[in-house]
Amino acid sequence: MKLLRLLPLSLALGAAFAVPARAQSLLDLYESARAYDANWQSAKAQYDANLFHADQALAGILPSANLGVGVTRSHLDNTVPALELPYTTQSGTVSASQPLYRPANWATYQQAKRSVEVSEAQLTAASQDLIIRVSQAYFDVLAAQDTLAFVQAQKTAVNEQLASAKRNFEVGTATITDTREAQARYDLVIAQEIAADNDLRVKKLALDSLVGKPDVKPNPLTIPMDVPTPQPADVNAWVQQGEENSPQIAQARSAVEIAQLETEKAKAGHKPTLDLTASYNVTRSPNGTTTIPASTRANTGTVGLLFNVPIFSGFATQNRIRETLSLEEKAQADLESARRTVAQTVRTAYYGVVSGQSQVKALEAAEASSQSALDANKLGYQVGVRINIDVLNSQSQLFQTKRDLAQARYNVLVGLLKLRQANGTLTPEDLARLNQLVTKG
Repeated sequence: MKLLRLLPLSLALGAAFAVPARAQSLLDLYESARAYDANWQSAKAQYDANLFHADQALAGILPSANLGVGVTRSHLDNTVPALELPYTTQSGTVSASQPLYRPANWATYQQAKRSVEVSEAQLTAASQDLIIRVSQAYFDVLAAQDTLAFVQAQKTAVNEQLASAKRNFEVGTATITDTREAQARYDLVIAQEIAADNDLRVKKLALDSLVGKPDVKPNPLTIPMDVPTPQPADVNAWVQQGEENSPQIAQARSAVEIAQLETEKAKAGHKPTLDLTASYNVTRSPNGTTTIPASTRANTGTVGLLFNVPIFSGFATQNRIRETLSLEEKAQADLESARRTVAQTVRTAYYGVVSGQSQVKALEAAEASSQSALDANKLGYQVGVRINIDVLNSQSQLFQTKRDLAQARYNVLVGLLKLRQANGTLTPEDLARLNQLVTKG
């Protein structure tokens, strides 16, 4: 019986919002947003820059080489004219150095690798944020479409009730009060229709600007639908997943490791350094020199070890170590704060989804009850035991319940995505699963 009562409205909504061939799924719109959204593009560019910045730290443990070439022209003024001789000196030097023991450089290199992990977590968080923004805008459009359709359906029902009240007044079976009540309700629904139409227009513009395409037509949900449940159905399991996968916790954990390595760098100020050096020099004077009138050439090669031991730096190293140890404590506190925040966010999101599912079931029952109440009031009005305002109130309650039910369904779907975002497991594949709940365009 419930399905039969809902069938006319479902057909009316299907006719009002028939999906054209260009309708797009949630996953399609997410891919479009990735190529257009400025926030995500900024995060991706920052990620690429951080990768290149991290690679720079590798130079501190790799060898370096230099080439130097020089030419000089000299002229000697002498009291003896025969010894006034201009000459040219040409030189070229190739030098290389390989750090053998530089603990500060090694710590910097390890920090760079942790910075890459931070960048990956930041990009993951940006991608998940984009998924939520696209999904929210997508379902906002669908909710606005449903609201407009329900208001228009209510307008049709109120208009029929207004016409009935006018007929009954004309034949003398009803008072003018019924007509005026129906007219007042009809005028109110007209105002609601104008507001719903404007809200739909605004929601569409928001979705268009997010994905970079004009006049986007999202695929509607298949009604009736089974609202997905969180799996696993244990909030503690979701919290544990958040500990392992949350980008916020990953960033905080890497920040602790970076702070610890910064302490190692500070302690390296007390440690010696050892470098392997080598050079090869060629010096040539084709016209001779002031002491040797013939052409000369000298080739010199050197290989050596450069050992440096810090002795005293004005207590800078000791104070730097104290500073980095304090920063380590701060990073540890930030990590603990991130863990608590993620756990709280996951629990809130989980219970929000569970509550939303219960609300959907309650509203489905309320929808059936409201439909039954409307049918009863219509019958009572026809036989004279109910008045016109009873029918109008029943209609208003029914369509308000339908709007609340549609919005509750969308809230649960977005809530499921936000739950996965909270524990760090949200991926585009989750959008692909949601695509199974929509009508294909």
